[in-house]
Amino acid sequence: MITAEEDNAARLPDPDLLDRATALGRVLFSQDTDLLREGTRRQQSGEPFSGVIYAHQLHVPVGRCLDDLELLAKACDPPEFVNRVEYLPLK
Repeated sequence: MITAEEDNAARLPDPDLLDRATALGRVLFSQDTDLLREGTRRQQSGEPFSGVIYAHQLHVPVGRCLDDLELLAKACDPPEFVNRVEYLPLK
């Protein structure tokens, strides 16, 4: 796992941040609705991306996010998220 801050990409616009994650083969986790919109836009336009996992900041507790992210990391490989937007919490 790498954060946008650790990658010196924290100030990138959302499309560029998603491009960077895709170039690295990384799935992005975000609580930012703008990034959610960018992932959805790419799905609709057919523009490839590495995947977005989204959790609403006010409706999903941090502990639940961590548990669900850990489960996804153990159960799935990054290629399974290509061109997908996944919502937390998991059911």
